[in-house]
Amino acid sequence: MKRYRLTALFLALLLALSACGGGTVHDGSGSASSADVSQTEVPSPRSVPFTLAFYPEYSIHPVLAANRANLALAPLMYESLFTVDAAFQAQPVLCQSYTSSEDKLVWTFILRSGITFSDGTPLTGGAAADALNLARSESSRYHSRLSDILSVAASEEAPGQFTVTLRRPNGSLPLLLDIPIALGDGERPPGTGPYILSREGEDLSLTARNGWWQREKTLPIQSIRLHSVSKSEELIYAFDAGEVSLVDVDLMATNTMGYGGNYQAWDYATTDFLYLGFNTQTGPCRDPKVRLTLSQAVDRDTIASSIYANHAVSTRLPVHPASPLYSRGEEAAVPAYDPELLAARLAERKLSGAEFTFLVNSENVSKAAAAQLIADQMAAAGLTVKLEQLPFEDYAAALARGQFDLYLGETVLTADFDLSPLLSSSGALNYGGWRGEGADTLLQAMQGAAGDKADRAAELFALLKEQVPIVPIAFRSSSVLTQWGRLSGLNPVRGNVFYGFENWIIS
Repeated sequence: MKRYRLTALFLALLLALSACGGGTVHDGSGSASSADVSQTEVPSPRSVPFTLAFYPEYSIHPVLAANRANLALAPLMYESLFTVDAAFQAQPVLCQSYTSSEDKLVWTFILRSGITFSDGTPLTGGAAADALNLARSESSRYHSRLSDILSVAASEEAPGQFTVTLRRPNGSLPLLLDIPIALGDGERPPGTGPYILSREGEDLSLTARNGWWQREKTLPIQSIRLHSVSKSEELIYAFDAGEVSLVDVDLMATNTMGYGGNYQAWDYATTDFLYLGFNTQTGPCRDPKVRLTLSQAVDRDTIASSIYANHAVSTRLPVHPASPLYSRGEEAAVPAYDPELLAARLAERKLSGAEFTFLVNSENVSKAAAAQLIADQMAAAGLTVKLEQLPFEDYAAALARGQFDLYLGETVLTADFDLSPLLSSSGALNYGGWRGEGADTLLQAMQGAAGDKADRAAELFALLKEQVPIVPIAFRSSSVLTQWGRLSGLNPVRGNVFYGFENWIIS
């Protein structure tokens, strides 16, 4: 098999021209194959042991750190109460069981027994409560996610229990608790995971620890070399040269630098949601029928496959298609992209020639290209669309002032798909000012539901189909890049690219 070089220049051109590609061809199963993107054959990188990148000057605290490469290492050293799998279901890890009050405001969690941190300290309800309280702090990257928590307190009677009290009912709280548990707030705190950070002279590594509680799992490697880097250019060079075996990247992010060499990409689902929003208070988009008509100008599949180079999954509902909340029946009821019907409906409503102001943040090439495609489709149907591509600060200010008819929005939802910030009457992201009758009640019912959450979600989706305050477009994906043919068995998930690490095969 020949191997081909995917250059940074090609990636830049790919994004700018919104072409298909991305260096790999995905079959939807997590595997990938080489794509012929250049005829420049390059030699295979020299064989080196399985090696991961590490920024030694930065913290590796799984809650307080901000460096993406260091955070990618966290699941090897730290475990969470739950892991959210590829189907957005909470799978217990450190938590053995839990109960909740009938109103879903008070939750009690019971930890597995016999688990210790790498320094020998037992995992107790107090340690877990301290870790979650740190995760609630303003210095934590989980601060916003946990904003509905009023308190986390250890049980005085049972050392392996703690209680979480909420300010708002949530029937799916475990989905928010895939937060790594560390002991203390130091830069390199002990964890309960299978590896510990070790140093031998100037060399750093992750070494399998003795006494890891998941003894039934066989780790694929006992020691993982760490390659020290200090800036992103060094990381890219090290991966391209084969000195680093794996990197976790968002290939469609703003200012992402291109990776070259020979690699495979293993995409995983995220909750990064792309949507079209409307001004429902002023202008022609006040009318739900107009919003419904304009929704037929959104070619979701082309945006996901071409503009986002298959690093996104198109959606007609504001939940990920992999989630059990996604209803194929509700999906079928949402109008699809249909340029001919769009033109006919615009003529019926005498909107041909109407002018619309359309906002998009200019700092992301893919997002700007998606907005341009939508604007072109509307223009082809007879509308006059003024597409304003603005720097983020100007874009946010224009949204806050309501100076738009449409905008292309993006937000990271929580794994329980709480849509309140986006759609409730007081939602911080409800820039369009939508006040759908009964919407707040439906949003609260969906958030507070447990076993019947899919039914409550379907009721909300039915209202959204009629009112169309937003048009769901896609959920973006992130990627794990690995040296070609070196690794197999990967099954990365959001927040844990080493999910199922015991099933990996390292060549």
